[in-house]
Amino acid sequence: QVQLLESGGGLVQTGDSLRLTCAAAGRTSTHLTMAWFRQAPGKDREFLGSVSGIGTVYADSVKARLSISRDGTKNTMSLQMYKLKPEDTATYYCAAAASFVAGTESSAYAYWGQGTQVTVSS
Repeated sequence: QVQLLESGGGLVQTGDSLRLTCAAAGRTSTHLTMAWFRQAPGKDREFLGSVSGIGTVYADSVKARLSISRDGTKNTMSLQMYKLKPEDTATYYCAAAASFVAGTESSAYAYWGQGTQVTVSS
């Protein structure tokens, strides 16, 4: 089992930057793919990016404003998003898959954090 805990959400203003952190505990390993998703009310869960054995992958829709990093020694992953917009308002989730690479579909990830709310005011 892998436990994930996100932190760093909150209320921000349009144009601000935001940093979220995900801490993994339990049966972590170097082959653990970790990813960020988000879900806005009434919308499907959206892949943002992942860090796996093949490197870091970003969704095209946000890659110009997004940076994801991972510290394997601390089992943490961070998301930095810039120039936030009201449409970035969502619950942001950290996810993990016990595999070398997991892709962009949420169904590929077995482990999820509880999510952290990000609200961008206009």
